[in-house]
Amino acid sequence: MASTANPSFGRPYSNTHGKLPERSVGGFGATSHASTRENARLERERQERERAQREAQAAAQGGSAATNPINTITDEQREEINEAFGLFDLDKDQRIDYHEFKVALKALGFDLPKSEIIDLLTQHGISPDPPQQPSGPFQNVAATLISHRDPRDEILRAFALFDTEDKGIISIEDLRRVARELGEGLEEDELVAMIEEFDLENKGGVGREEFVGICMG
Repeated sequence: MASTANPSFGRPYSNTHGKLPERSVGGFGATSHASTRENARLERERQERERAQREAQAAAQGGSAATNPINTITDEQREEINEAFGLFDLDKDQRIDYHEFKVALKALGFDLPKSEIIDLLTQHGISPDPPQQPSGPFQNVAATLISHRDPRDEILRAFALFDTEDKGIISIEDLRRVARELGEGLEEDELVAMIEEFDLENKGGVGREEFVGICMG
């Protein structure tokens, strides 16, 4: 599934880390709502073009590639899957065991019980019995899960990266913390401007629905 989150507010599922926006681009910063929504719209259009190109290539090949889940996601999502696999493939032999398989899926945001993982492996014609799985099965299972992921769920995951205390708002303290963690050299007045621009109800922070509205455009 193509993520609808505004890229200038941060990638909600890449590397499972949030990211503050660059000061020179639109997003959660000192810019207008119009430019933020425009960035989100352009990103959605780019992802749709990529999807259309993949579908056209699959059709030209007789449709054989269309059944492969890895062909239904964006290049960015494919890179995310490979990074998650690589985190647990410590000896770089392109194989991980079942436990690592499960934890790698969790790193992508899918905390599934063993029964569901076995069902997914079986659906893809993969035996769950071998002690280790090559990268292909993991990529296909992860791609299937990502392609069916709700955009709102992804956005709320990104919100949680800022609101770690589950307050229901992203406060100035949350922005300070994330800025420090990411090494962003943002001044205090810039952080305040970020909050003020999108705090539509003057409650001292950006709420969940406001955040969803920003990212969905």
